[in-house]
Amino acid sequence: MPEQPHTPKHPIVLADANNFYASCEAVFHPEVAGKPLVVLSNNDGCVVSRSAEAKALGIANGTPWFTIRQEAAYDQVIARSSNYELYGSLSHRMMSIMSRFLPGQEIYSIDECFLHSPWDTERTRLIAADMRRTVLQGVGIPVSIGIAPTKTLAKITNHWAKRHPSSHGITTWSDLSRNDHGTAVLASTEIDDIWGIGRRLAKRLRGLGIRQAAQLRDQDPAAMRRLFSVQLERTILELRGVPCIAEDNDATGGKRDSQILCSRMFGTPIRGEEGLRQAASVYAQYACRRLQRQHSLCTRVSVFCASSPFNAHDQYSSACGSILLQDPSDDPVIISAAARQALHGRITPSVRYVRAGVMLTGLVDADAYDTLPTLGARTDPGLSEAFEQVARRFGPAHVGIGYAGIRGDGRNNGDTGASWTMRREMLSARCTTRWDEMPVVRAD
Repeated sequence: MPEQPHTPKHPIVLADANNFYASCEAVFHPEVAGKPLVVLSNNDGCVVSRSAEAKALGIANGTPWFTIRQEAAYDQVIARSSNYELYGSLSHRMMSIMSRFLPGQEIYSIDECFLHSPWDTERTRLIAADMRRTVLQGVGIPVSIGIAPTKTLAKITNHWAKRHPSSHGITTWSDLSRNDHGTAVLASTEIDDIWGIGRRLAKRLRGLGIRQAAQLRDQDPAAMRRLFSVQLERTILELRGVPCIAEDNDATGGKRDSQILCSRMFGTPIRGEEGLRQAASVYAQYACRRLQRQHSLCTRVSVFCASSPFNAHDQYSSACGSILLQDPSDDPVIISAAARQALHGRITPSVRYVRAGVMLTGLVDADAYDTLPTLGARTDPGLSEAFEQVARRFGPAHVGIGYAGIRGDGRNNGDTGASWTMRREMLSARCTTRWDEMPVVRAD
């Protein structure tokens, strides 16, 4: 086994919410706390989050809801549609609280973030415990915390904290590696459970007899780089306690440097070009709002749509198109028109399409973009600001470009009133983003 380096003085903290979607559902509905609860994917399709009680029943993520509906009713399992508005709002509050305790926050996903501690491990543990209590008290979300010298080890340590209640939600790599440099923990970590090791790479590594993290750690980094990639070399070094993964400065703001994608499954299939162009227009406007919020411009608009590969009555079909803009733009009128144009003539009328997406690529920084005065970026700040003000005051999809199925009436169809909109038949109240759905507290 290679010599183990000394643990760096300043550790990395990974804070990850427990069963985040399911935990969010219990914040404003305490009656579901302690009961088996599952959160479903788009169109109430598959299980994407489970409470601890639902996990104990053997319900796995990815399970189609219709296959377990009757058994779940017998076990008194509560099902909820994905309440993205609520989850996003609570995530923002949770991240805001944690950013006050430790510096250098990198938001990795909606429910987890890295923080960089300027103190030693023991003081970091005390601060992390205070942070965990504050998040639970202020937001109502339980969080597990892993403290380690590298991001990869922090991930493994965090998973250990989740699986072992005796850790009280916080574990440090020093605790796990005190006697054997963490070999026992890494030997119990499967290769595909390592951060950054995807399914295909894990399969190739197993072909070489590398099945656990401990075996990967003991490989020659230079040789593995030649066989695979520099990313795998960095993972090996991270498993040895050598920080190799740079900070993501854009993570906190959720900024995308290469592309912005908005993709949805339809509530009901769409036939014909007109309906698909409506959907493409709506998705383009959603993507455009994110483009504007990160102060970027795009140079290309691409659209794709597809039928279901599982429908025995329809032959699988897909269509895609791309439009190169004359000038970089963040104008929703220009981008929406480009999305509709990209689908023209590419749709088979008899096909039942079940999903579509719009992708904005060739992103450039709007503040840094500079060219000749007559060749500037195509923008309409007045129109964009008007759309943003309406969305902030009345919610999304109360105003848009063209008809595009936008109506905005009703809780379940707040994004669009079109028949193809995403189904959320078991949607809980969006307590933090809708005035008419806010909880009411009465004092006697």
